[in-house]
Amino acid sequence: MSNLVIVESPAKAKTIKKYLGSDYEVIASMGHVRDLPKARLSVDIKNNFTPKYDIIKGKEKLVKELKSLAAKSDNIYLATDPDREGEAISWHLAYILDLPDDYCNRVEFNEITKTGVTNGMNNPRSINIDLVNAQQARRILDRLVGYKLSPFISQKIRRGLSAGRVQSVALRIIVDREEEIRKFKPKEYWTIDAKFIPKGSRKQFSATLYSDKNGKIKIDNQEQADKIEKDLLDAEYTITKVRNGTRKKQPAPPFITSTLQQEASRKLGFQSRRTMKVAQELYEGVDIEGMGATGLITYMRTDSLRVSNVAIEEVTQFIENEFGSDYLPAKPRVFKSRNNAQDGHEAIRPSMPSLEPDKIKNSLTSDQYKLYKLIWNRFVASQMAECVQKTTQADIEANGYTFKASGYYVSFDGFTKLYIEGKDEEEESSKQLPPLEKGMPAKCKELKKNQHFTQPPARYTEASLIKALEEYGIGRPSTYAATITTITSREYVKREAKSLVPTELGEVITKLMKERFPKIVNLKFTAQMEEELDTVERGNEQWVDVLSDFYVDFEETLKTAKADMDGVKLKLKEDETDIVCDKCGRKMVVKMGRFGKFIACPGYPECKNVMKFVEKTGVKCPKCDGDVIVKHTKSKRIFYGCSNYPNCDFVSWNEPTNEKCPQCGEVLYKKKGKKPVLFCAKEGCGYTKTDIQEES
Repeated sequence: MSNLVIVESPAKAKTIKKYLGSDYEVIASMGHVRDLPKARLSVDIKNNFTPKYDIIKGKEKLVKELKSLAAKSDNIYLATDPDREGEAISWHLAYILDLPDDYCNRVEFNEITKTGVTNGMNNPRSINIDLVNAQQARRILDRLVGYKLSPFISQKIRRGLSAGRVQSVALRIIVDREEEIRKFKPKEYWTIDAKFIPKGSRKQFSATLYSDKNGKIKIDNQEQADKIEKDLLDAEYTITKVRNGTRKKQPAPPFITSTLQQEASRKLGFQSRRTMKVAQELYEGVDIEGMGATGLITYMRTDSLRVSNVAIEEVTQFIENEFGSDYLPAKPRVFKSRNNAQDGHEAIRPSMPSLEPDKIKNSLTSDQYKLYKLIWNRFVASQMAECVQKTTQADIEANGYTFKASGYYVSFDGFTKLYIEGKDEEEESSKQLPPLEKGMPAKCKELKKNQHFTQPPARYTEASLIKALEEYGIGRPSTYAATITTITSREYVKREAKSLVPTELGEVITKLMKERFPKIVNLKFTAQMEEELDTVERGNEQWVDVLSDFYVDFEETLKTAKADMDGVKLKLKEDETDIVCDKCGRKMVVKMGRFGKFIACPGYPECKNVMKFVEKTGVKCPKCDGDVIVKHTKSKRIFYGCSNYPNCDFVSWNEPTNEKCPQCGEVLYKKKGKKPVLFCAKEGCGYTKTDIQEES
């Protein structure tokens, strides 16, 4: 008997083949085989939004091979990823292979291990058409918005622009934050900090002024600060309250898709697209020395915190053997998922908790090792004992003023022995106060006034944007990486260090969308659409009804916008240049074509003068008098070269600056990272400068 198993990728096929044996042929579809053709809308709006699918260009030979193998097979199993997208791929495969609708051949693998594959193969089912319809509805919805709205945006602003249902909302969130920052007016405030030494001790501790005899104090200006300083001159300080306590910190739950992307951004500096690419590799299988192709983690697109009992038993045994029974909680932890979680799969965890990262490091790429270690540490820590901290709080009084001091130390490290969750903002650092008693005198060694100004809200990073999208209910975890990639690659948003900053183009698009298509960029409306897609998935609503309800209003809004803006063209300041057209004297502008940016005369069609677009850095070439310009490899990686190429061969991955090395006088280069540095590239010099700021 011959059995055919179809999956998406060759890596996944290789891993599964190892577990199924010689009776099974495992082949990859390389993702979707049918889709809506790009050249046209491919949706029959008047006929209940019927999609017009075609075989994806370039996959004709693969489809022919699949049909040939299917014809020779007694059983055909569709083992694509266990989510909406995977269900849709299986549905398309069933269509081209002419399989019956009730054919029980759909299998799911939550983890690609022997147990996971065996369980999946033992429980085949028919294709879930509700899942398929939810995916179809999203695909058609996004196609309608993109193909109807993008031409309008391009016509009114610049050729080649796109507008998407989720990307437009994500862009709005970033633009709105930038507007908040611009409107922000800092307010002055002061703090007064002191350093004390309690009687009979040599250990110094810090405290901050908290209140006066009227209650909690607020210092708005220097005059108030000066008065308090004067009141405390030569004052005698006494410790009036000491409170000792215990606090317990609980570990973070195992990862879901969104938290994995956030933590990989914070701790590893990975962009979301990179995180998901590596996670997919770990799920599909990696060649491990002595083990062969092995799936290392469970399915990485999930919003559930559920963990199987088998995995909990395995990790409990591992923790006891490795750290001792003291590091186990009284009972295994169960984490509650968000209310709107689909709960289709387990949380992201190592498929074999006993397989420590360092044991397989030599079989993994650098990125695979870093991400696997992050996932492994987080999961194991989630089932470890709590961290216990001993805390001390003290009040120190003088002349009616009260200072407060607080400190803690770790009495039992618990889960923190292995893992501490990253945060977007800095947390209080551990400090232990000396032994303090009520009524004890304290000597003030230093009294310091500090001026501060309130700070505007921080710009979004990938991590904080993903967190915001999740909290607002915009998109789904599997879409976050693609959304961020789109708005950055389209140059609606640029990266400055880790921050996401809207470009003028992004702001103009958002302004137009808010004025003309308020529903499309409305956060609540977009979240509601996601909820409606979920109801389709649950079988509680018809996908055609969801599309119809949306499209009637959308079509009318688009029609009105076109009429109101007939003949209107929005101009961008960033499109203007100082280059004068040598044919007609006008100042040339930046335009976007099929192959990227170019410079053209605004007098087209009377004047058709064009030039190549060159992005200057403002730095002169270290080898000649040319300009250092930004260049791109075929994979779009940035590097720097001389404008006089090929006469000058200067090239560098690191950006040269106008600063000179104080040791040898050579040009300093900027190396970007979590903490950017300037360095001298001259062999043998070794000069570096770390106290620099990224432009913002």
